[in-house]
Amino acid sequence: MYTEKVMDHFNNPRNVGIIKEPTVLVQVGDPHCGDSLLLSLKIEDDHIADIKYKIYGCGAAVATSSIASELAMGKSLDEALKIDEQTIADALDGLPAEKLHCSNLAAGAIRGAINEYRKAFPPATTDAET
Repeated sequence: MYTEKVMDHFNNPRNVGIIKEPTVLVQVGDPHCGDSLLLSLKIEDDHIADIKYKIYGCGAAVATSSIASELAMGKSLDEALKIDEQTIADALDGLPAEKLHCSNLAAGAIRGAINEYRKAFPPATTDAET
């Protein structure tokens, strides 16, 4: 049984699409269930200025991607890295046990995108750090 929040995000997903000229674009998938998530981020001043996604998956995958995009929007990269599977499930007022892997997909995509960005644009070190 899905919560009211899950159904709302499934029926009215937020932030769907692909950012034109994203700072980073990643695709992740779950080989066990076949879900696939394409996530694009616009990063400005070490913050997520925009986030969009395309999801191929079940209702729970749509809902977790939607709520994860809302949770990450405007956050610093360090704050966004703290969005984990449980944060996403809690924000939806819970998920059935057999659908918790959907929150893993969304959280993993955010972490993966930030890690890819930081590989391409490592933070500058100051003289005090050297």
